[in-house]
Amino acid sequence: MSVCRENANIRDNHRRLLAEKFELRRNLYKALCKDTSLPDELREENRYKLSKLPRNSSFTRIRNRCIFSGRGRAVYETFRMSRIVFRALASKGMLNGVKKASW
Repeated sequence: MSVCRENANIRDNHRRLLAEKFELRRNLYKALCKDTSLPDELREENRYKLSKLPRNSSFTRIRNRCIFSGRGRAVYETFRMSRIVFRALASKGMLNGVKKASW
């Protein structure tokens, strides 16, 4: 795996940790912003607090990446690997319970 791909995996892992850390706070601020029964000043204050949270703590910033190649697209979530690596390992017989389909 190249350094660039390795850094992408490290960045994504950092985002996952941040998202887990700020999840409750983010959900609280969002709920208070959306509650129309609260006064506008309180809602605006919580909207401001929500904007001050780190951007990388948002769950939309998390990307499923291949643990072998760092590829961000075409990743099988159950195996956590890209289709290319999956096909190579499956054809070598290195994945338990996976074999080429033939009918």
